[in-house]
Amino acid sequence: MDEKQRILQLRKELHEHNYNYYVLNQPTISDQDFDFLMHELQELEARHPEMSDPNSPTQRVGSDVNENFRQVAHKYPMLSLANTYSEQDVADFYNSVKKGLGGEDFEICCEMKYDGLSISLTYVDGRFVQGVTRGDGVHGDDVTANVKTIRSIPLVLKNGDWPREFEIRGEILMPWQVFERLNAEREAAEEPLFANPRNAASGTLKSLNPEVVAERHLDAYLYYLLGEDISGDGHYENLEKARRWGFKISEGMRKVKTLQEIYDFIKYWDTERKNLPVATDGIVLKVNSLRQQRALGYTAKSPRWAIAYKFKAERECTRLNEVTYQVGRTGQVTPVANMEPVQLAGTTVRRATLNNEDFIHSLDLHEGDYVYVEKGGEIIPKIVGVDTSRRNASALPVRFITHCPECGAQLVRYEGEAAYYCPNDAGCPPQIKGRIEHFISRRAMNIDSLGPETIDDYYQRGLIHNVADLYDIKEEQINGDGTRRKSAQKIIDGITASKHVPFERVVFALGIRFVGETSARLLARRFKNIDSLAGASLQELTDVDGIGEVIAESVITYFHNPANMDIVSRLRAYGLQMSLTEEQIKSSSTKLVGKSIVISGVFKMHSRDEYKRIIEENGGKNVGSISGKTSFILAGDNMGPAKLQKAEKLGIPVVDEKTFLGMIE
Repeated sequence: MDEKQRILQLRKELHEHNYNYYVLNQPTISDQDFDFLMHELQELEARHPEMSDPNSPTQRVGSDVNENFRQVAHKYPMLSLANTYSEQDVADFYNSVKKGLGGEDFEICCEMKYDGLSISLTYVDGRFVQGVTRGDGVHGDDVTANVKTIRSIPLVLKNGDWPREFEIRGEILMPWQVFERLNAEREAAEEPLFANPRNAASGTLKSLNPEVVAERHLDAYLYYLLGEDISGDGHYENLEKARRWGFKISEGMRKVKTLQEIYDFIKYWDTERKNLPVATDGIVLKVNSLRQQRALGYTAKSPRWAIAYKFKAERECTRLNEVTYQVGRTGQVTPVANMEPVQLAGTTVRRATLNNEDFIHSLDLHEGDYVYVEKGGEIIPKIVGVDTSRRNASALPVRFITHCPECGAQLVRYEGEAAYYCPNDAGCPPQIKGRIEHFISRRAMNIDSLGPETIDDYYQRGLIHNVADLYDIKEEQINGDGTRRKSAQKIIDGITASKHVPFERVVFALGIRFVGETSARLLARRFKNIDSLAGASLQELTDVDGIGEVIAESVITYFHNPANMDIVSRLRAYGLQMSLTEEQIKSSSTKLVGKSIVISGVFKMHSRDEYKRIIEENGGKNVGSISGKTSFILAGDNMGPAKLQKAEKLGIPVVDEKTFLGMIE
């Protein structure tokens, strides 16, 4: 591959990684790997100016803009910092500052680099007035209501010499303790785990419900003061003032003059950061004098007076005690490494997923091996290698099990899949309990009076063997000795109330493999009742826009199973919604069939969620990003300039609210 082809390949990869990180909050590579790819692209573009592209990843600051919020222009651009990973790079930065200042003496403020969500807070007359995320560096999300729930951010400042109006920037963080509790709750509900506290904090701050934000106890550290009336020239000194005004400023901050002092600071915190209550991923170095900062200026992406030193991913070696196997609600069997406890990224690690049989083979894993474990900011630990020099000569290779550890059924591996499955879905306890837990979950039947522990108790007592059994439970069976009457009645009321849950959520609650919320909604609106869905052919199913062959085959398999059909029949008899209502059928149309629509901006007549529902009710498909297949963009106020530019480039029509509503009349 020549250099020009490599440029195109790198741009494509980096655009995808940016999307995974900032939009999905699901990074697939480490920050260090991302930066290496970015540096490679920068060097190649410098050698090939004829390949210049204004939309190259090197020409932008990554964006976390969420169009559910009002967009606000930053008074001062919020740029990202250049990253470095070696002492030599730190020395290069130090020497470039010395050269840029013409040999003038300078001080460096060393600070912790907190791994959270960047925020800009504005205060007027000592009162908090606005909180805005970094966004694309030029515009950000107005998250003022959510910021007000964060108790470490002062709403009214203490008495002091603060300017009449100023801006202070920092990081919104989720403490380790809160993060671990949240992930434990999500794991119990079989919801996807947050990869790290940064993603959890980002997802929380961008919740449309401030009550959710308040419940999660976010924290904040502030690290930069901006404004036209900032009197002091020293950045460090200004932060000390801000501390007295009531802001939470890091205690891990030091002002130094020499390179050796910088190295000593890095070395100390590379170890000590493990004792901090929040996640950190490096050190920030800033020229302390604001006057000197202005003299040094900025590049297109970052200031010349500051740099971020990123810590290497934490790696420890520990002994593998045994490999155990977990069975999920779909029957998938996941191998888990159980290890001697080891400290990584602020938490004690005892277990790590081994993914599947192929992954175990790739490691050449043996019983009792000493394994290298990494976190590197990721909360889910991973084994990245084996120290074969410490292997016992008589150790045997780890062999994947052949039978289910829960029910003894012989495992199967379906064509094209890496995982093994237990096929005994009707008799394997974890699968049975897992399906019931899915059925009662908030986005399915929403029987919030029940939980995993209660389901396990009822299963062990023989009260339930499948989801239909829930509707046979009597109060006296739960109440037992008569001391739990109130809670028993709450459970019965919750089960009864679930009979009114709409048909599309009933389809999702059934737990058909591969059928998520979106596909359940598509199937419900296309077939309108359970009998039509159960009798649909492969062709009829795949004719539904958004339903592929894998989902279609899974639906057919589910409804061809007599045990499943018996459950569906019982649920119908208990009064669950097995069809769309007449009102839903009447409100649906085919006016948008075949249309892929992107929603962008802030709306006046309906909310974004209401527009998504209207599109689906009229046969259209909601899509999240613009491509050549997009039919049109439904645009409100403050549509992002990048989306508008892309739409113009691809010739995608942009439709306002009034025009759109006229289309479906």
